[in-house]
Amino acid sequence: MPISIIVGALFYKFFMMLSFLTPYLIFVMLFLTYCNLKVKDMRLSRLHIWLVLIQILGSLAVFFALSPFNVTLAQGAMVCVLAPTGTAAPVITGMLKGNVGSLTAYSLISNMCVALAAPIIFSFVGTYQDLPFFESFLAISQRVFVLLFLPFALAMVLQKFTPVITAKIASYSSLSFYLWSLALCIVTGRTVVFILKQNGNSHITEILVALGALVVCICQFVVGRGIGKHYDDTVAGGQGLGQKNTILAIWMAQTYLNPIASIGPGAYVLWQNIINSYQVWLHRKNL
Repeated sequence: MPISIIVGALFYKFFMMLSFLTPYLIFVMLFLTYCNLKVKDMRLSRLHIWLVLIQILGSLAVFFALSPFNVTLAQGAMVCVLAPTGTAAPVITGMLKGNVGSLTAYSLISNMCVALAAPIIFSFVGTYQDLPFFESFLAISQRVFVLLFLPFALAMVLQKFTPVITAKIASYSSLSFYLWSLALCIVTGRTVVFILKQNGNSHITEILVALGALVVCICQFVVGRGIGKHYDDTVAGGQGLGQKNTILAIWMAQTYLNPIASIGPGAYVLWQNIINSYQVWLHRKNL
């Protein structure tokens, strides 16, 4: 993760030219993840319902609470809450001896809910808000819904009709890590370009957005673990709500919001990995 960020920042001009690849990389990463899913083993629980409500309604609450003070800060914090669970979350959950099945189920639910909710939310608070609502909704849905839903649909169809091929594809799921690293280089480079284009007056906003992401990150891990503990699923609750698909979040912010808002999920990458590293260290220390 640090290497990808540094490389993306140093060679931002080169990676900026590759920015068109980001949605395709997200698609492939999700597809590889979903090829490992067994729908029959996943069950919706009350924990998942609470986490989804916090993810969707919480993102709106954060935006409306902060927008009177700074709209860009509000957008950056909002997208950090709205973003679905990260594709690597089941891995961390397994390392912490949590319920991987529950977390995997929520990861799917989280992505599907964002596919449905994001077009509506961005139609009101994003760059498309000057368009009529239905036109704005369709414009965003074409990209977000297809990007998040199609990988799942394709994986399920392949599992049904070509299980051998699907199993072979699933065996290469580790490629997601390298695709994620490349995507992180690209979005970091694109973020650097936006920062360099800003005048000095925006630096305070950028710092506020990064700090806002820190507060949001800590709150989501704490709240998620608290709700998860109530349902005897502490680790899955914390990772489900706290560990985000930051690549997708950065792309959404850069595409539909003020590009400076993408610093929020960009900083979230650092904050969530610090928290995850601490959790893994603490778990291993207590073994």
